[in-house]
Parts: sequence; structure tokens; C-alpha cells
Amino acid sequence: MITRFAPSPTGPLHLGHAFSAITAYDMAQAVGGTFLLRIEDIDQQRSKPTWEAQIFDDLGWLGLTWPTPVLRQSERLPSYRAALERLWAMGLLYPCTCSRRDIMDAASAPQEGARLGPDGIVYPGTCRHGVPRTGPLPDGALRLDMAKACEMAGPLAFDEMGPEHAGTHDLFPQPLIHDVGDVVLARRDFGTSYHLAVVVDDAAQGITHVVRGVDLFEATVIHVLLQALLDLPRPVYHHHRLIRDDTGRRLAKRDDARAIALYRGEGASPQDIRTMVGL
Repeated sequence: MITRFAPSPTGPLHLGHAFSAITAYDMAQAVGGTFLLRIEDIDQQRSKPTWEAQIFDDLGWLGLTWPTPVLRQSERLPSYRAALERLWAMGLLYPCTCSRRDIMDAASAPQEGARLGPDGIVYPGTCRHGVPRTGPLPDGALRLDMAKACEMAGPLAFDEMGPEHAGTHDLFPQPLIHDVGDVVLARRDFGTSYHLAVVVDDAAQGITHVVRGVDLFEATVIHVLLQALLDLPRPVYHHHRLIRDDTGRRLAKRDDARAIALYRGEGASPQDIRTMVGL
């Protein structure tokens, strides 16, 4: 078993991060497996070395260990480009020049009706037929032609072992096309996207079990589809419960009051953190 924890160095780790990291670590340790740390820093504008250093410090204080050097997404742009080149050669990508406002306006038109999917507002397909899909891979935003991708991939399924959705889940083309839509696989400012990078990196690191929050369960269909299109291995998924505040809202980077570093400064122990998150 190989698990991983893949934070973005854009703010302090909070109790939700601690729960996810410890869960992945404990799962691997229980069977003599390996726990990996990955730094998801493709957003270079928001990623900071100070936050990355704090990640290492907090996880080490919690008692977690991992092999070094760690994988950083900012150092793997050629790998993401190669995956995009392959999908482009298959005729599955197209350039998109729409702004967020353009997408909102088009999706909200009376004949469309805006729908929310795992990647935000389901794209209405404005640019799908606008540019020939020939020649070299263009720069800028690139979207996946979901209908064509589903046709090419054929029947798909993935195994889930998390408490809320345990079992085998079949993927069907129509829900993917209607409820997920043509997701972005390369952004103008990143050169990739979360969906593409996480799939390529999980394969490169030999991840056998993806441990993450249940808020990402719906996005798994995108990842399984990309794995099939790129001939990548399919891990088992474990989507765990979320740690929430007193109002029931899931914790986010803005929740500095629940930062691990703050609890440390107040004298909490690693076992105290485990107790706070129900472990």
C-alpha cells in the first residue's frame, strides 16, 4: 500500500489537514506500506516557501515520516505537458477563451440553466466547435471534450473504501456529459490543472490508495476517466469524513483559529490533535 498527503503551501495546515494526513499515514503503517508527502504548488502566485516549511514542521511534529525528496508539482510541468500532448493528439482537447463571466452568462441563459458540477459551473460548450483541433498543442486554457472522451474510454468503474460511499462505482457517459461537462485540463496561468496533475502524479508515485476528503468524491469520475484515457493505473479511493467547525462548515485555509501551529503554541500534544479529530 502506498498512500499520500498532498497539501498546497498556500496557508497553514488546520485540523482537517491533520485528520487527512494521519488517516493516510495510519492506513499505510498498519500494513507495512509507505506514506508519501507531495507538495501541490502549481499555483505559484499563492504558494509560499514559508508555508511549505510550516507543512514539514507540523507533520513532523505530529509524528509522521516520509521518504525524501518530496515530489513538487512545480518541478513536473513537462510531465503534465506530455499528458496534454497525448490527449491533444487523440482529438480530445480544445482551446477555450471564455472568462469566468462569459461562462456564467452563457450557463445562466434561459435555454441553458446553470448547473454545478465537481469542477464548478458545468461549461455550456461555447468554444467546443470554434477552433480546429489540429497542429501543435496551443497554449492557454484547454478543455476536455467530455462526450468524445467518454466514447473513447468505454465502460469504467472504480473501487471506493471510504465510509460514506464504500463499494464499486460504475461511470456512465450521460451523467458525465451532463453533470460534469468539459472540464479544464490546462489553465492559462498554471499550464495544467488540479485534475490532470493529480492523476499524472498519483501514477508517477505508484499511489495504490488515494486518501482524501469526501468533498472530492464527485471529482473522482474525472480522474478515473483521465486514467483510462492516459493508460494509467487506477488506485483504490478512500474518501473520509470532513472536519467541520461549530456551525457545520468544513474547515478551510481561512480557518487560522484551527491551525495546527496555533494548537502547538498553546501547548497541545500530537495525541491531543488526534483526539480533537476523533482518532
